[in-house]
Amino acid sequence: MKTEQPILITSVTAVANTAKNLFINFTGAICAANTKALGVSADDTLLGEQLPVTANGIAIVKAGANISQGAKISSDASGQAVTFTTGDYNGYALDSAATGELVRVLLV
Repeated sequence: MKTEQPILITSVTAVANTAKNLFINFTGAICAANTKALGVSADDTLLGEQLPVTANGIAIVKAGANISQGAKISSDASGQAVTFTTGDYNGYALDSAATGELVRVLLV
């Protein structure tokens, strides 16, 4: 079982129904590809509700592609973790993961 170690959890108003374990931007939306995240959604949240976001620490994120341990991580267009190629990165993978699996990410 993978564990997370949140150091700071904050909240933003969800601008859409949001699933747990996705990168969230500063306005409360799921991150677009290669954009800087406020953090990772810590729970499923409905539109207009307060969305808990792990902003610092180790968070668990759904992988949008295969990821190698130690890789820099960014967001894909669905808020899932992918290996950084361009834009902003959001942390480092602490595990390897296949598409659709959960990966621990040390947030930066």
